Amino acid sequence: MDFEETVMLDLFGGTGNHSYEFISRGCNDVTYVDKFPGCVSFVTKTANDLDIEDKIRIVRSDVFKFIQTNVRQYDYIFAGPPYPLPTLNTIPDVIFAHNILAADGLFVMEHNPNHNFKNHPHYVEERNYGTTIFSFFR
Repeated sequence: MDFEETVMLDLFGGTGNHSYEFISRGCNDVTYVDKFPGCVSFVTKTANDLDIEDKIRIVRSDVFKFIQTNVRQYDYIFAGPPYPLPTLNTIPDVIFAHNILAADGLFVMEHNPNHNFKNHPHYVEERNYGTTIFSFFR
């Protein structure tokens, strides 16, 4: 992955760790989305402290509302939803229905063993780390 050329979307961004990691590897175009004011405030302060405000767009929004109104495509999308989110199983369908993943892009979703995406038409593989699973989609 060429981080300098990657357009990255961090959904359910929480503390922003995925966003910071991409920026630290040279990514200059990160969009962070979370609806919780405490998380957004933390990431805003951290971006200021790290002097990376020009590399990260911080959006306080419900992820599903953001996706519905978003017009950009992203090379890499990461979603780390809360595991008890009732609509967690719909996230891959929503991502692909709204065409926000670039043609050669990669979508990675974190979830627990209660969810299985192996039959999803865009599923590629998963990596299992005990109770944390990362499903990859293209």
